Amino acid sequence: MAEGSSTPSPALSPPAKSPHAASPPAAAAVPQDFENEHLPVESDESDIDSGFGSDTASSTTSIRDSIRDYRVLNGRTYHNFNETEYWGPNDDDANEAMDIGHQLFTLLFDGRLFLAPIGKNIQKAIDIGTGTGIWAIDFADQFPSAEVIGTDLSPTQPSFVPPNLRFELDDAQLDWTYNEDTFDYVHIRCLFGAVSDWPKLYRDAIRATKPGGWIEQAEINVQIVSDDGTVGEDHILTGWAKPFFKAGDLLGKSIQTLDQTKELMEKAGFINVVQRNYKVPIGAWSSDPKLKEVGRWSLLFCLSGMESWAMYMLTVVLKWKLEEVHEYLAKVKAAFLDRKNHGYYVVGAVYGQKPL
Repeated sequence: MAEGSSTPSPALSPPAKSPHAASPPAAAAVPQDFENEHLPVESDESDIDSGFGSDTASSTTSIRDSIRDYRVLNGRTYHNFNETEYWGPNDDDANEAMDIGHQLFTLLFDGRLFLAPIGKNIQKAIDIGTGTGIWAIDFADQFPSAEVIGTDLSPTQPSFVPPNLRFELDDAQLDWTYNEDTFDYVHIRCLFGAVSDWPKLYRDAIRATKPGGWIEQAEINVQIVSDDGTVGEDHILTGWAKPFFKAGDLLGKSIQTLDQTKELMEKAGFINVVQRNYKVPIGAWSSDPKLKEVGRWSLLFCLSGMESWAMYMLTVVLKWKLEEVHEYLAKVKAAFLDRKNHGYYVVGAVYGQKPL
């Protein structure tokens, strides 16, 4: 989320193009240092938000027709690339939510696609878990002389892209096949609950990064909290994260990625590691104009993505009945839309450099 008006962000790079119920976890799980410490609340507000209603080696494989024969579970489609278990669907609804999330992150970072001080002479960059490819497309447009690669488990990216961009079907959890010292910049976003061995991934990443190059990862802490007590200990939004934490643990892929990112990057050998945390309001309840706009996109992101996030985790992993999931999501949606709830979650961006 972007800072409030009293704390402008440093200009680290040119602006990017605009893109087309149980006890909660301990408070210490939520980062305590923020780029935007205060979330001012707008007064005289209505209760319900009015804007929203009811050539590569063995592990890199070319796209084949069979890959597009997606698995279907509870009406949602999922990747069929390999045996990797991943909770995120790859259908149109999920892809729309990812693109909304891209707009949210871009607003959050004041129009930037990245925060790391990567400079202007990028020659080769990679986007791990590219999703719809929207970030990679914007990055390739911003750096037309750079070679940009986007990788994902699903071939859901568009065909017409900048000439300096290509997409590869790949699982970043397997051994990376890129040569040592290949990339100036490695980008990762929203892979919480998707990786079983982060230390290995960072070791692969630092090997493939050029000396002096950068890695950057942006993740969401899905625990919802409030500063004014409107989302209390027994609130449905406080409990929203708990089943996802449990499901991630059962899968062996923690949802709480952001809690360990900085430490694991440093252990892998990256230096100059910086973490920047942002409070992201859910809904347009803030009196700050910028936070209000961020909140609108955040609410849209939550409403459009909540079923995508929940369906596999709750039905397949936690064995909830389908009707139980729908009933639960209806209650959570109502809480998202209630502007008396001044809830927010945390987005963290962590970047570090490979030593020269």
